[in-house]
Amino acid sequence: MVTTNVLPAASGKGRLITLWTLSGLVALAFMAAGGGKLAGTAVMVELFGKVGIGQWFRYFTGLLEVAGGIGLLVPRYAFHAARLLVIVMVGAIIAHVTVLGGSFAPALVLLVLSGTVAYLRKP
Repeated sequence: MVTTNVLPAASGKGRLITLWTLSGLVALAFMAAGGGKLAGTAVMVELFGKVGIGQWFRYFTGLLEVAGGIGLLVPRYAFHAARLLVIVMVGAIIAHVTVLGGSFAPALVLLVLSGTVAYLRKP
């Protein structure tokens, strides 16, 4: 008799609940961050002033984050939205390392979470 210690794969329902929970939390984080950029909070205006590209880039980034957050909640677009948000977070990390200084940890966490959603939603 052969026995193995392999755990069974997670059930489809549990995986789906986990995926929706993760997607929802990441979507909320991006919609909040993007909304702050679009609303023109003083912190975001100052931050993008340091970047030196112009305030149009704050609006562009905010639009990408809000659209990506909404896209995460639509199963048909969730994979592509997560990939888009990964790219945005890579840009945020580069901006923090090269121009802004300070901690890039929040951007790194969002990059990992978005990458996880993209991996789990891959077609």
